[in-house]
Amino acid sequence: MSIGFWQIIIVILIILLVFGSKRIASLGSDLGKALKGFKKEVKEDDTDRNS
Repeated sequence: MSIGFWQIIIVILIILLVFGSKRIASLGSDLGKALKGFKKEVKEDDTDRNS
């Protein structure tokens, strides 16, 4: 049993209806900032270990 294209579209539409586009956009922005900070810390940790 696999998930089809239309099933994914329906799930996305339901998520948009429940949360709203503004909240999803802010979630995406927050997630991007968190990943950027995580990558920065990992990079700094690697440079500290090599020194």
